[in-house]
Amino acid sequence: MQEFVDPALGPVRLFLVHDDNKPRKLKYNLGHRRVLTFGGAYSNHIRALAEAGRERGIETIGVIRGEEHLPLNPSLAYAAACGMTLTYLDRAAYRLKHTPEMRARLRERWGDDVAILPEGGSNAAAVRGMAELPGEIGGDYDVICCPVGTGGTLAGISAGLAEGRRALGFAVLKGAGFLADEVARLQREAYGRTWHNWSIDLEHHFGGYARTTPELRRFAAVHRVEEIYVAKMLAGIIDLAGRGEFAPGTRIVAVVTGQPSTPVAE
Repeated sequence: MQEFVDPALGPVRLFLVHDDNKPRKLKYNLGHRRVLTFGGAYSNHIRALAEAGRERGIETIGVIRGEEHLPLNPSLAYAAACGMTLTYLDRAAYRLKHTPEMRARLRERWGDDVAILPEGGSNAAAVRGMAELPGEIGGDYDVICCPVGTGGTLAGISAGLAEGRRALGFAVLKGAGFLADEVARLQREAYGRTWHNWSIDLEHHFGGYARTTPELRRFAAVHRVEEIYVAKMLAGIIDLAGRGEFAPGTRIVAVVTGQPSTPVAE
């Protein structure tokens, strides 16, 4: 763990753990010959699945939100270079991606044996992969924090925590109150139960998904962290610490899931 020092933290100590959550989410999702998933044009999940498919000899299909634009951006070009087949849905159709009708259309095109992963990769198998993270963190801590986009990372971290520790997620979406139900649903699907050792902060989204502010951009540049997810979480932790929301002496671990050059993730 690497300590993050900022005077605004006061009597709270903050430590960073760098961990790429995308491979963890995919770990138990790759036992198939053909895998299809969804994402935006800069999705890290799309990139991660494409790379895993290349490494394991799995056929991968990426269903991309919006129209095709050539030349491909670096994220999609990388996915294509890994052997992923790219296909596109307009935004209206994309909103129906998880309906039975759309899934039937996809299976008709790509075969009944295709495994369909949700956007962001958050499903029961992903939760089990993420649950392994807390046990791999050395050192003592009281609270573990992570950014929250689809809920899978937080659901898994919470499930893997030792007694007496708690998890705090920072929603990067505006109006993300629905995520509490989503985290609970994912835990039930993975383990048949839920945990009560987690909560979600809804205040530090800085305008919503993929949105930022000049202040947040400066913060991300100074600390060399990705601004769509990680900077929001760290800024949120510092703000809460300054408000006295953590008891003096609290040791916090923040999971850093991306680097400054990382494209926008799903």
